[in-house]
Amino acid sequence: MKVVKNIAVLRHHVALWREKKASVGLTPTMGFLHEGHESLMRRAVNENDRVVVSIFVNPAQFGPSEDLDRYPRDLEHDLERCEALGVDLVFCPEVEEMYPAGFQSMVAVSALSQGLCGKSRPTHFQGVCTVVSKFFNIVSPDRAYFGEKDAQQLAIIRRMAKDLDFTVEIVGCPIVREADGLAKSSRNKYLSPEERKAAPALNKALHAAGEAALSGIRDSRSLLRIVEESLAAEPLFRIDYVEIVDPLSLQPVEKIERGALLAAAAWLGATRLIDNRLL
Repeated sequence: MKVVKNIAVLRHHVALWREKKASVGLTPTMGFLHEGHESLMRRAVNENDRVVVSIFVNPAQFGPSEDLDRYPRDLEHDLERCEALGVDLVFCPEVEEMYPAGFQSMVAVSALSQGLCGKSRPTHFQGVCTVVSKFFNIVSPDRAYFGEKDAQQLAIIRRMAKDLDFTVEIVGCPIVREADGLAKSSRNKYLSPEERKAAPALNKALHAAGEAALSGIRDSRSLLRIVEESLAAEPLFRIDYVEIVDPLSLQPVEKIERGALLAAAAWLGATRLIDNRLL
């Protein structure tokens, strides 16, 4: 496995692979890899001849008061995980390599970025789209792999790839959870023991609404009330949002007549957790 910090060197390796007609998969990450990331990498390895994993804590997607400086990092452990899974190349550039002096171009997907997480993180998805579009241009992958836990991000990246005529196939991969149902996240590290004990309540609340939908309840207000009342029973949680939206447009749905996305974000102490469920 090769570890590369320079864009030109990465492009050189990809060009050599392309000369041999190899297919290329890309898994973009911010590092501190867990089993959720591993599921993306494992699928990429299974579906492509060569796989690139990026490890880059992208400053452009953090707001002024967010956790850029304390975001968990463990490059040595990340590289061990990548190599064990058969990744061919890890791209871990410095910030100056991705955003050199004078950099001023950003990529935004306007409408899809405004709701859900975009309300409380107004510049986040612009930063995501900018760095992901750069990765697509640098690597030119055949397929790129993203987790379905970040459902809004996945919808935005699919829209961006379509709008900007990227030829990459965007592959969504299922949420990976802890044994108690908590969705895997690098930020779970922030949780205190008491908060970690309470954390599965978010998934349980979404599950309760999902069961209600299966039983025949189609009114979104009724389903949202189930989530809100369930979370209210756990005093450590503070709801950011709970919404039911169309999975593609991310516009609110009043009555579920076909597939809908139930998405939620909630604060547990100083940690913001997100989760979702398809109805």
